[in-house]
Amino acid sequence: MAEVDRVATFVEQWRRERPDLDPSPMAVIGRMRRISDDFTAALVANYRRFGIGEGEFDVLCALRRAGDPFALNPGELAEHTMVTAGATSKRVDRLEAAGLVARQARAGDGRGRVVTLTPEGRRLIDEAYPAHLELEDGLLGPLSRGEREQLEALLRKLVVG
Repeated sequence: MAEVDRVATFVEQWRRERPDLDPSPMAVIGRMRRISDDFTAALVANYRRFGIGEGEFDVLCALRRAGDPFALNPGELAEHTMVTAGATSKRVDRLEAAGLVARQARAGDGRGRVVTLTPEGRRLIDEAYPAHLELEDGLLGPLSRGEREQLEALLRKLVVG
């Protein structure tokens, strides 16, 4: 992130070579991609400190956010983590093997299952989530509170638009 802004170099090169084209979208999208890659690498390294990956972190967060009894069915988990049911199942398998979640029969439906956070899983996410927020705050450190709010509003327009 502290390196030279190569995107600016690319934009200027395109302006020089093809003055008939407007490379300004590349200035935004290119930077968003670079920031995303850099931030993701930092976040993944942080998850590894807790012995989990990005997908496992998402599942633990979804279960913790659900509130007591910290349980969701597989479809709800997939919706809350924005991945396919198959990807969710693999994540739950890994977390279950680590003793961080458990699959249980749904009350009143022997065929239905719910995934619940184990006490160990809750301890882990209650430790990992504050560290995650601290890292995110640091990644956004160059921006003032007002700039963060402005950036969030702009990004929201792109997500919902």
